[in-house]
Amino acid sequence: MSELKLYNTLSRQKELFKPIVPGHAGLYVCGPTVYSDVHLGNCRTFISFDIIYRYLCYLGYKVRYVRNITDAGHLEGDHDEGDDKFSKKARLEQLEPMEIVQRYTLGFHKVMDLFNALPPTIEPAATGHITEQIKMAQQIIDNGYGYVVNGTVYFDVEKYSKEKPYGILTNRKLEDLLEGTRELGGQDEKRGRLDFALWIKAGPEHLMQWPSPWGMGFPGWHIECSAMSEKYLGKQFDIHGGGMDLAATHHTNEIAQSQACYHVSPANYWLHTNMLTVNGVRMSKSAGNGFLPGQLFSGDHPLLEKAYSPMNVRFFMLQTHYRSTLDFSNEALQAAEKGLKRLWDAYENLKKLEAGSPESAVDEELDKKVKILISEFDVFMDDDFNTSKVLANMFELVPVINSMKDKIVPVTSLSAETLTLLQRQFKVYLEDVLGLKSVTETDDNKLKGVIDLLIEIRKEAKSKKDFATSDRIRNQLASLGIALKDEKGGGMSWSIE
Repeated sequence: MSELKLYNTLSRQKELFKPIVPGHAGLYVCGPTVYSDVHLGNCRTFISFDIIYRYLCYLGYKVRYVRNITDAGHLEGDHDEGDDKFSKKARLEQLEPMEIVQRYTLGFHKVMDLFNALPPTIEPAATGHITEQIKMAQQIIDNGYGYVVNGTVYFDVEKYSKEKPYGILTNRKLEDLLEGTRELGGQDEKRGRLDFALWIKAGPEHLMQWPSPWGMGFPGWHIECSAMSEKYLGKQFDIHGGGMDLAATHHTNEIAQSQACYHVSPANYWLHTNMLTVNGVRMSKSAGNGFLPGQLFSGDHPLLEKAYSPMNVRFFMLQTHYRSTLDFSNEALQAAEKGLKRLWDAYENLKKLEAGSPESAVDEELDKKVKILISEFDVFMDDDFNTSKVLANMFELVPVINSMKDKIVPVTSLSAETLTLLQRQFKVYLEDVLGLKSVTETDDNKLKGVIDLLIEIRKEAKSKKDFATSDRIRNQLASLGIALKDEKGGGMSWSIE
């Protein structure tokens, strides 16, 4: 195995990866909350961990990659009070909560497929693991770190913090955390302001609830991931990942729960992706600069000058290290579009090159340079998955490939061994590790996936009586020669004219 180093948020430094079981790697990534369309911040996280998953497999590890679906228990504002996101959406659209879950889970899978992200080896849903969550909450109570008030189970942060540092993941002291905590409704039933719910009592109006030893209720958001990661990866596993916005609360609480329940920290390495900005401003709904994957693919957003293909967006993301801020702009996306085409054209040219005869004169200097550039692919990926440096080396090899294709430099300048290595590593890295595909590929399934996604967005717009968006999608598809037809029962079909 190689000398793979990961930046561990827990220690705030790069560490040599030493799996618990040699040759195996356990990876848990917090998945989407499926009450709405997946946003680009999520996509950046999942694409980053798709690369990490692919590279671990490339290194020869047998990887168990678990990425959950949150389909219950996530309240607005990420606190223990307020509306359940699923119930609220279900009431607004007059649907069953699981209809909401099904719609957006399917939509999430479509988007991930368009981005060519490999599916995880296990994708558990929170609602399928209620028993495990109840069992874990009860064990925390039995261990003295949980308490029950009016049917809700809380985690006692202050008691826990006397034995273990509660804010260890973000290097914050309990006093500082308390200072920054505002008073919320319902705080009077908690022993401490930082205490969080493991299980929440459900009122009769709550649409999603289950029986428990403490009455009818539903799980707290944080315990879902702790219970599912333990079930499929064990009490302690190798890597836990997610967006950096999860570190301060969700992942901090996961660590506390697992320590209180099993007396071990759940993961040895904590990896976090950074945020997205648009033209230098943090992407958010309130800023009005948050666009969805479907809008990127269709170009249907005021901030977008044109449509960008899923592969162009994936390639654009890979040009920035996963721990760095990623800034979206039309200029950057269009530069990435040209860059990917240039790289892929060179790859197609490379596949057609044939080695010269063994007696041919080899340009030793060029041959050595190419070998070094290729060998550094692994070196850069071993350094906390630095895809941007790998791509920089690939672009340095592009003129060499094109010069050989145009016969400006003879193919014989490289030894047969080096040319074979170049062809193999370009294929392995572009397709298998970086997960890229040809942007000119006329794949019917890919086209169908994009149009199906736009149809789902149009259906949602119509259900909200947002006819301007609905008409814009139909008209823009029509201008591209794709006709949408509304059918009885609310269905839609499409055809290429």
